[in-house]
Amino acid sequence: MPVTTSQQISRYYQQYHAIEVTFTKEVIKATHLYSKQVYIKCLGYHWPCIVYSSSMAGAKVIVNITSSLRDALRKSNNMISLRFSFLQPDKSDALAFFVSAKIAGSSPYGEKNPELSFVTINFTQRPPDDLIEILGELLDANVNSRKRSEERIVVTSDSLRKLGLGTKGALLTIEQVPRKCIIRDLSFSGAKVIIVGLAKFLVNRSAVLRLQLADDEGQIELVGTVVRFVPVEGRTDIAAFAIQFDEDKIPIKYKMRINAFLRTVKIKPNRGADAVATQAPSKNAGAPSSVSGRTLSTDSSSPSTPTTEEN
Repeated sequence: MPVTTSQQISRYYQQYHAIEVTFTKEVIKATHLYSKQVYIKCLGYHWPCIVYSSSMAGAKVIVNITSSLRDALRKSNNMISLRFSFLQPDKSDALAFFVSAKIAGSSPYGEKNPELSFVTINFTQRPPDDLIEILGELLDANVNSRKRSEERIVVTSDSLRKLGLGTKGALLTIEQVPRKCIIRDLSFSGAKVIIVGLAKFLVNRSAVLRLQLADDEGQIELVGTVVRFVPVEGRTDIAAFAIQFDEDKIPIKYKMRINAFLRTVKIKPNRGADAVATQAPSKNAGAPSSVSGRTLSTDSSSPSTPTTEEN
């Protein structure tokens, strides 16, 4: 993943500081929140809590307000520290930090759990850069998934590494029939893959594309529809198929990987034709596809492909 600069962290804070992120199971997995090590600290003691949501200005947590916590809050005038903890996949130790805050109010969480309270917390100062970076990257990915939805990343060995993908090979399941495929390009909104099959029988069919992540991190599952195909020159048994992802089912983890890659490149104007014919993989495996949208690539072997420069 690219290094987040102090300028980017400042931009995240300016743009997104008041936007709340709800910690669903998917968000917890994408941000690596270590829920077991999150707690409220007051007067030197701590009480475990569950983060329901957080912005860069405050948070909402679920906590059991015991008599000891209630007494501590009264003595401290509701001043607390909220401890966050996030696992780091590339390190053995978790990332942990405190945010100075004040409890603004509470309400019963629900009839089924009368001992629990839903607590609103306001941060009393700007939170640590780590929290701004974690929330900012997630929010920025969501925004850019709409603004830059058609910008395609040509899959090369270099882009695979930067995206954190293990291989160009993937599994495409069309109408519950799994097929091996080769990824040609990826974007926020879709993908182009090469598979064996009669094109006219596969278009307008529901599909699930499974991408293998590097370092045994599992898979990303993308639900969508096969919307069109492009014949591969010199081959009648295979074709390049365009898949449109279901916008409501695109995993946050995928959006964050695409967004992180786009942060590393600059787009040069395309001097070639808008549409480039798809070539057979054996002749030119790095050639771009002819789906609409800009193509991003770190492979400059094709003069008619918009190239990129690393920041």
